Amino acid sequence: MTELNKRAKQFMDALLHIDADRCSMLLDNLSSQGGDLRLVEDVVIPALEQIGVSWEGGDISLSQVYMAGRICERVVGRLLLENTCSIYGRPRVGIGVIEDYHALGKRMVISALRSSGYDLLDYGHGLKADDLVERALKDQLDILLISCLMLTSAVCVKDVVAGLRRAGSRVVVVVGGAPFRLAPMLWKEVGAHCMGSNSGEAVRIVRTLMEDRIWE
Repeated sequence: MTELNKRAKQFMDALLHIDADRCSMLLDNLSSQGGDLRLVEDVVIPALEQIGVSWEGGDISLSQVYMAGRICERVVGRLLLENTCSIYGRPRVGIGVIEDYHALGKRMVISALRSSGYDLLDYGHGLKADDLVERALKDQLDILLISCLMLTSAVCVKDVVAGLRRAGSRVVVVVGGAPFRLAPMLWKEVGAHCMGSNSGEAVRIVRTLMEDRIWE
């Protein structure tokens, strides 16, 4: 195990113990040793990804996942503020809950992405397909993340994809939520580009899309 891997594990342990002070100390120590803000990729992202995997496996509680995301957002947000900007200027990312009003999953994805140095626009919940299309076009998004809880809401993603394509947009649509986990091929049926099972996967997906820049 490398020193950096050890740091990621220490950071994850601090998150799971809801120890915000220790999380801050670990990142501050790395920064003082000459690491730049990309230490987020090497410490925070692996920790969040493992927490997501552990929750999927039933090893930790949903409340731990939620609190880990909130602590990350606060601790890393302070570092980003001190350095005047986020790590990444692109891609432009937006997120919203289609039809449903269950926003916990969205909240955790937002925390994970902001903790990882990405800016994103929060469109809220209870959105219609037309709302998401209009906002994605207006804000010239590169990536649109859509969350939902019910199958009837998941099906509406198809209308979002169709609306974006009619407008000539190349916005990449990424979906998540219970219906897509229960029906692994549903994301393809509604025309999404890919599906994430948890907040850690959302970070990996956005990072990969940023590297590939498939919206260009």
